[in-house]
Amino acid sequence: MRLLAAVIAFLCLLPVAAGAQWLPGQATETVREGLEIGTSTSEIAITSDFRGADLTIFGALSNTDQLLLAIGQYDVVVVLEGPREDATVRKKERVFGIWVNRRSMTFEAVPHSYSMSSSRGIEDLTTPLDLTDRGIGIDHIPLTPVGFVGDGSNLSEFRQAFLRLQQAGALYDRNTSGVRFVSSNLFKASLRLPANIPNGVHTVRAYLFKSGNFVTEKSLPLRVIKTGIEQTITDAAHGQPILYGCAAVALAVITGWGASLIFRKD
Repeated sequence: MRLLAAVIAFLCLLPVAAGAQWLPGQATETVREGLEIGTSTSEIAITSDFRGADLTIFGALSNTDQLLLAIGQYDVVVVLEGPREDATVRKKERVFGIWVNRRSMTFEAVPHSYSMSSSRGIEDLTTPLDLTDRGIGIDHIPLTPVGFVGDGSNLSEFRQAFLRLQQAGALYDRNTSGVRFVSSNLFKASLRLPANIPNGVHTVRAYLFKSGNFVTEKSLPLRVIKTGIEQTITDAAHGQPILYGCAAVALAVITGWGASLIFRKD
């Protein structure tokens, strides 16, 4: 009787167990980490006394693995990219004692400015191939030449020259310790904006890595505009170039005439 009761109980439990089993082909839901960012300002105003500025980016992670987070397996890279435009690099050579431009190369749609901060050196985050594929880091910005470049033997030379000039002018900058986690899921990043930052719509990008693997990214626009007399002159030069040219010539004539009156000798 006991054996019969045990068999009956087992048969009664079979439908319940079958309903709890995972069936082949059944989809499983995987929770992926999320990333949200915000900036301390959405617009940078450039005045005549502008000497550069610091931009602060705040971010939050969600659905993180607390164990991996505790042992530092999550990394964040924050980048501010300027407007993209073609850039030409020229090489001077000495001809009959005179330095002249002999060769040049134009790169297509490169960021005019590029400022990057990261939680550590990006070479320690992931593979160089992954950085190149996503264009993360100064040394991995895609520099595609325009037109015919011959056998390509000078391509690396011109690329290095372009990056060197941009860094010398403070337009390309990196900070390998500019991202700090202020709590378990919150981080803060600081980016330095140079005094000669270009006008236009810039893009703030944040990249999240976990254990050396790319997870997700977020982006926000940032406007950089001139204000005051600088903006008035810029608008006149681009909107009414003929009147602007005439006004510039007239101002030069008046200035020269006035100076001759003031400093003339009787």
